[in-house]
Amino acid sequence: MFAKRLLIGAVLATSLAACASVPYAQRMSDRQAAYAAAAGEPVRSFRFFELYSWEPLGNSQLAVYTRPNQAWLLSVSGPCPDLEFTNAIGLTSNMSEVSINFDKVLTGRTFPCTISQIRPIDVAKMRAVEHEQRKIEAASRPQDPAAKN
Repeated sequence: MFAKRLLIGAVLATSLAACASVPYAQRMSDRQAAYAAAAGEPVRSFRFFELYSWEPLGNSQLAVYTRPNQAWLLSVSGPCPDLEFTNAIGLTSNMSEVSINFDKVLTGRTFPCTISQIRPIDVAKMRAVEHEQRKIEAASRPQDPAAKN
């Protein structure tokens, strides 16, 4: 009896995980495309004083906000295993400057991930893309002739 319940629980958990991964993958893909569209040409470094916020975009890319209206799209060399699931990150810097191929993203769990590319993000353009993605196409429901008030 216990084995049967355990098997049913495992099957349910697996099927729920499979269902949940499809929307997450689509959402992540949409976010990556939005950030890529709003990002400019690669730069070698940026000034870094404080981490305002950040968003993981997979295991090899993240968006870092240094101010509410200043953001950077960072790519790391190779996959950064805990990047998608960590609660906090850190960035190394030298004299308040983050540079490619030298500074790293710290997840606190595994080895640091070396930053391979930095692209400035046009935050106004990013917000416009987000606003456009939130639009909902509204349509009225067709009236059901069988339903009577």
